[in-house]
Amino acid sequence: MYPVYDIDATLLLSIALTSKRRPAGLLEIVAADELILGTVSAEPALLEAFHRLSVQGLISGGSPGYELTSEAQKMIAALHKKADNEARLMGIKSAFAAFQVKGEHLAVQVSPEELAAAVLAHQEIKLHAGKNLLVAKPKPEVDSKRPGRRKPLPSRRKY
Repeated sequence: MYPVYDIDATLLLSIALTSKRRPAGLLEIVAADELILGTVSAEPALLEAFHRLSVQGLISGGSPGYELTSEAQKMIAALHKKADNEARLMGIKSAFAAFQVKGEHLAVQVSPEELAAAVLAHQEIKLHAGKNLLVAKPKPEVDSKRPGRRKPLPSRRKY
């Protein structure tokens, strides 16, 4: 049994959120990390988490992008779909506690410069009024009166 770190669960959930159709880039992973926690995690902690998860065989990839392995996808698939982020993180932590590493795996190399550049780029994007797809969409205000619509007339009944 290995120690369970909070940053490992956060990184695994971040990669799961961003790598649904294609491998996730560092910028997308940093944006998902901020969405989950509310702030961006510390860079040294993220670097250690990348190394730990790749050695355990849970993430794979390289410079074009990172994705979950089949073992990690099974962990994510076991989570409730409608659970909030805190419940998902707790589910991932409990799955980590029962996880046994099978075989040796190559470590994913993430340079500190690449990660720092991704964090800076994410901070720049937040400052500008760009479109961030990982931010929850605001709900539109519901207007009780719809302009241009009229209430249909009641049907006439013959007695």
